[in-house]
Amino acid sequence: MYSLSPPHTTTTSISHSTTHALINKTKLLELHNHNHSRISITISSKSNSNKTFAIGNRVGVETEIAVVEIHKPQFEVSRGFPSPFGATAQEDGVNFAIYSLNAHSATLCLFTLSDFKNNKVTEYIALDPLVNKTGCVWHVFLKGDFKDMLYGYKFDGKFSPQQGHYYDSSRVLLDPYAKAVISRGEFGAVGLDGNCWPQMAGMVPFDPEEFDWEGDLPLKYPQKDLIIYEMHVRGFTKHESSKTEFPGTYLGVVEKLDHLKELGVNCIELMPCNEFNELEYYSYNAVQGDYRVNFWGYSTINYFSPMIRYSSAGTQNCGRDGINEIKFLIKEAHKRGIEVIMDVVFNHTAEGNEKGPIISFRGVDNGVYYMVAPKGEFYNYSGCGNTFNCNHPVVRKFIVDCLRYWVAEMHVDGFRFDLASIMTRGSSLWNGVNVFGTPIEGDMLTIGTPLSSPPLIDMISNDPILRGVKLIAEAWDAGGLYQVGIFPHWGIWSEWNGKYRDTVRQFIKGTDGFAGAFAECVCGSPSLYQGGRKPWNSINLVCAHDGFTLADLVTYNSKHNLPNGEDNNDGENHNNSWNCGEEGEFVSASVKKLRKRQMRNFFLSLMVSQGVPMIHMGDEYGHTKGGNNNTYCHDNYLNYFQWDKKEESSSDFFRFCSLLIKFRQECESLGLDDFPTSERLQWHGLFPVTPDWSETSRFVAFTLVDSVKGEIYIAFNTSHLPFTVTLPERPGYRWEPLIDTSKSAPYDFLTPDLPGRDIAIQQYAHFLDANMYPMLSYSSIILLCTPDIHL
Repeated sequence: MYSLSPPHTTTTSISHSTTHALINKTKLLELHNHNHSRISITISSKSNSNKTFAIGNRVGVETEIAVVEIHKPQFEVSRGFPSPFGATAQEDGVNFAIYSLNAHSATLCLFTLSDFKNNKVTEYIALDPLVNKTGCVWHVFLKGDFKDMLYGYKFDGKFSPQQGHYYDSSRVLLDPYAKAVISRGEFGAVGLDGNCWPQMAGMVPFDPEEFDWEGDLPLKYPQKDLIIYEMHVRGFTKHESSKTEFPGTYLGVVEKLDHLKELGVNCIELMPCNEFNELEYYSYNAVQGDYRVNFWGYSTINYFSPMIRYSSAGTQNCGRDGINEIKFLIKEAHKRGIEVIMDVVFNHTAEGNEKGPIISFRGVDNGVYYMVAPKGEFYNYSGCGNTFNCNHPVVRKFIVDCLRYWVAEMHVDGFRFDLASIMTRGSSLWNGVNVFGTPIEGDMLTIGTPLSSPPLIDMISNDPILRGVKLIAEAWDAGGLYQVGIFPHWGIWSEWNGKYRDTVRQFIKGTDGFAGAFAECVCGSPSLYQGGRKPWNSINLVCAHDGFTLADLVTYNSKHNLPNGEDNNDGENHNNSWNCGEEGEFVSASVKKLRKRQMRNFFLSLMVSQGVPMIHMGDEYGHTKGGNNNTYCHDNYLNYFQWDKKEESSSDFFRFCSLLIKFRQECESLGLDDFPTSERLQWHGLFPVTPDWSETSRFVAFTLVDSVKGEIYIAFNTSHLPFTVTLPERPGYRWEPLIDTSKSAPYDFLTPDLPGRDIAIQQYAHFLDANMYPMLSYSSIILLCTPDIHL
């Protein structure tokens, strides 16, 4: 029976003579039966005694009556439809549909904004399993006024963690398919009662105004042409030096898109922008003197909703304005020729292990959405308490529906999948021998077994909408499954190449035994990606959000994570970093000079490698986090892009990076569609065509035939010793220096309009005349083969 709230009460005065007639009107009974609603009549006597009579239950009448209050239903309720899932606006109402296999009963909960703020459900609509259920889908259709309305569900069933069930009818749950999630409106703001987990609800859609995409269409760049920039939305503009109108928001990013255009980036990869709770582990950090928050956002609450607190509008218009703001960001990025990729976290959710909160998936159907053992324990391949049951038929449909929504409705250009190897693991089918002592027919897989052809990856790869977007896997997980080079790919998936990162770090810092492996990386890692794959299947990275920044990679030998409040026990211990002789920022001038050289060496190695280069936000100006390699919990300067520092370095490292990116984009031979062969690439050593692949070699050089630049000579000397290199003979041509990382800015990159360029080149004329070039220790060069005008 539905309960109707006081705001929808009609109060009517009547006389004693009409009381009996009114109460006995059959129309009231018909109204009760038609709307499945409880109609209350409050009758007052002159003696101030009051009684409430319920039509359909028991009717009583006092002799003297003054007022009748009839509680009318706000919505007209009908059966509804089992698809599509979620709340779907239709011409004359809204359809609600949600899957729950094991629930005994379901109730749709509706909130007005005012009631929601007071933690009060406005209206409960109990769903009749005989009428409002098809298979395992609960559904109902409502007509009425849905402006500023929110919704959630209550499910009843077993609360038996030992059996994997967490039904609790006292909790209002988020619909996994909700398109906007409303809770707190301001990032980091704790409620007056100190509650970090306030009630959440989904936005009820109703005849929304169409967003004006202005004819926006996918850019569809070939993946080989991408320069990816990993960005944190809030961190990009939150620093006061950004001087943006809306710092820390989607609109703030729009204000700074021209910076990315100047840098040469044509694709941004947004760190998680699905709804998460930044106050998930809110606590005072005595080391830092502030509060720990979930800044990075790798703990998703809802996958359809954008992070509402990244919008300047917050909860206004029930989150619709926030949705429009991220759409505006994507549209404006496309206008500037920049694609947008979303970093998505389908490996686990914010609900954690058995001690975590019941927010959505756990209360809707825990055993479906999570990998659980026979006795209810949560498998933890994510390292975050739970593991999303990705290859369950219902869950993989959910994931594909979500990805389709972000492509079709939000216009994103692709996805990077966090801990993607979890998406290749078998769903909750445990081994019957372990549980029952005897095998079960057809039970061949234990939970989490890696699958050679995982159904979810198959669905995504062959989906008519998703096959055309960028798909990037972080091809490992916290359970030890490492699939770099062997991730199930269907010919279209790329991977974060962790082996590239580790090899390049080792070689550039001068570790013996990595010359051959480094050469392999330069070629696009063919040993990993041959057999139907291409160089662009490798996403090459030196640094990312997780680990040292580029500046810290050359400044610290060890992590310095005390500001995280975990006694320096968190974060990666094996960083393959080198401080260039002294630890920390306050060092001698010679060490600082070497560090700048090493940063240029790393960036050069990234830009001359086949594959797709990825840059982490802030590395283009040398952002430092003080040696902290795990800044997940800091909403402060450690994670903020510091625009004043960028301006300081505009004539230094930022200039070098932007010029080098432009050079890569101009070259036909950098970013090939296939692995280079001997017809294009030739290896050299200190002498032409004599490469040194020995264990002690720290020198790699090669030439590339380029249809635009002619021929390019690239060399890396990562030894502590200088060398004079003999260059390949090219009769009628001479080698002209373009880049030398051992030189101070601006002579590290000799542009045609650089003042003093001719003088700088003349200083090396006697070497070049002899077809030689002197390379300092820890340096790299690019020379161009140009016609010899002196002949």
